Amino acid sequence: MSIDVGGHLKAVRMMYGLSQRELAKRAGVTNGTISLIEQNRVSPSVSSLKKVLDGVPMSLADFFTLDLQETPQVFYARDELADIGDRDVSLRLVAAKRTNRAMTIMHERYRPKADTGADMLSHKGEEGGIVLTGHIELTVGGQSRVLGPGDAYYFASAVPHRFRNAGDEPCEIVSASTPPTF
Repeated sequence: MSIDVGGHLKAVRMMYGLSQRELAKRAGVTNGTISLIEQNRVSPSVSSLKKVLDGVPMSLADFFTLDLQETPQVFYARDELADIGDRDVSLRLVAAKRTNRAMTIMHERYRPKADTGADMLSHKGEEGGIVLTGHIELTVGGQSRVLGPGDAYYFASAVPHRFRNAGDEPCEIVSASTPPTF
């Protein structure tokens, strides 16, 4: 398989939001060198290409294996979040269709008196979040606390846990967990 080194370098440079001048400055080469490589007018040696990539920074292995054909989605409108909850607990998942996600990010909404169920949850990893509005009672192991707007949590997910909105108003939380459980 042959790779268009110049086109690939230009795509990587743009992915990092760098001008040719900025990349040249970071790599300690001339602006013309970057331009000539990107136009495929010169074929850089391995050591020259490594020096240029050090300005990003990126390894040679990453450069040659980076798939620039499929640029993953970065921004998600409200209506693009997959709702994986139910009537009482809305769990809106960010990047649901992204392959190989390393974490779960959710916008959670609990109706008054709603909870995650009678059984405590338990799974591998860690999770944390921040309460945006309302109040949520969080039980982790033998500890329980009611959290309000601005309060946060972070715990090992293997410890049995449960979320319950004991209040009379909806509660909204932004949470993250790793590895992804949804």
